[in-house]
Amino acid sequence: MDFKASADWTFPVPIFYGPQRIKDVSTLCKSHGITRPLVVTDKGSAELDLVKNFMKQLNSASLKCDLFSGISPNPIGHEIYDGKAVYNAGKHDGVIAIGGGSGMDGGKAISLIANNDDDLWKFDYNFEANKSLTIFPPLICIPTTAGTGAETESTAMVTNSELGMKFCLWHPNQKPLAAILDPSLTIGLPRNLTAWTGVDALVHAIEAYSVNDLHSPADGVALEALSLIGENLKVVYKKPDNLTSRGAMLVGSCLAGIAFLKGLGLVHAISHMVGAEYDTQHGLTNAVILPSVLKFNENYISNKINRMHFSQYSKPGDFVGFYSATCNLLDELEIPKTLKEIGVGDDRFHELAVKARKDSAAFTNPRDASIEEIEHLIGEVYSVGR
Repeated sequence: MDFKASADWTFPVPIFYGPQRIKDVSTLCKSHGITRPLVVTDKGSAELDLVKNFMKQLNSASLKCDLFSGISPNPIGHEIYDGKAVYNAGKHDGVIAIGGGSGMDGGKAISLIANNDDDLWKFDYNFEANKSLTIFPPLICIPTTAGTGAETESTAMVTNSELGMKFCLWHPNQKPLAAILDPSLTIGLPRNLTAWTGVDALVHAIEAYSVNDLHSPADGVALEALSLIGENLKVVYKKPDNLTSRGAMLVGSCLAGIAFLKGLGLVHAISHMVGAEYDTQHGLTNAVILPSVLKFNENYISNKINRMHFSQYSKPGDFVGFYSATCNLLDELEIPKTLKEIGVGDDRFHELAVKARKDSAAFTNPRDASIEEIEHLIGEVYSVGR
């Protein structure tokens, strides 16, 4: 890092942490003038008791809310437009995004277009933002998994089904007015989702810290995230009712999400396109891809390995030790070793590589990668893995 260079750092939003903090949302809405919130979640969460109870809580507080749950595990463009239609038909004045990454991405994407007529895809992170857009609905984000870290920033990953690509959508003038971190909401998460989302948070921290840009605040929270995840991920996998470790994982996930304001890397660039093509679970896909990308980046992250190793495993170490410990962790969490095992086909490696090379996460990978190198990586993860 060049400490003689200039850098502009933006850190996120008010964060309210603690068990049962979801009960504070009604008061938060009223304090910000929200009287008719649209609650957005994913299809799988809509029937969960936590969502049903949350809707009852809002209604009992005289908030006229509706639920939009038409969001897929990998949100699709037309679903965002459907959500906008519900928002406008109900004359809503705010968005509450609750769920895992898909529910929050859906809610954030809906908030981007709810009050304007701009095309959804014009909010692509790689395009210059329309700075004239300033009136977005107030947005509250509530994660129910410890993995995505999407609750403190405005980016939303949405699949363009016509192009078969995931795009990172955002606007600098739209950020959550608050994030609610309530670890009690994560207690009922199944073991497999606990593992997949937990490794998602781990990948966020590793990739963000590995970006070569000067961003000391992001580096600091990335290392703290690694420490919290390293101490608690195996605990919650084995003891899912451990509220203390659930809380630590939720904070670690949030910090890792803050860290990736700095950028991500090839794990996410490839995972985004695999998910868009094969509808794989995002955290699981990241977990399968991680070891091969670590090896690909080895010589470009060597100066960062010792601090990551110490943060995650409480002792110094080199790349061989860090790689081995990471693979052992994935084994303990029963993560499949190859893309083939999670339903990815073997006939689109080149197309996936072309798309991944265009992903914003590829631009901040510590090692530049050609389409041919990415294609080779995908093939390796498909057939060999870790």
